Amino acid sequence: MRITSKGQVTIPQAIREQAGLLPNTEVEFLVEEGSVRLIKAARARRPTRGARAVRRLREHGGRIPMTTDEILALTRGEA
Repeated sequence: MRITSKGQVTIPQAIREQAGLLPNTEVEFLVEEGSVRLIKAARARRPTRGARAVRRLREHGGRIPMTTDEILALTRGEA
């Protein structure tokens, strides 16, 4: 296996599956006694796109003093 000019290496599928390394999994590199270990990060360093969207919705959700029926009427052009 070789490292590309961009510093990338492909982890074989069997190893990814065994370690539970799914796409977008945060990992860390540890240098120990002349070798390098790749481990799953304890937690994501930054929120995912979905988590950010949910946070924004929760932050702004209670600011609209309209009922669900009123909002739907607006989106349907019934107002």
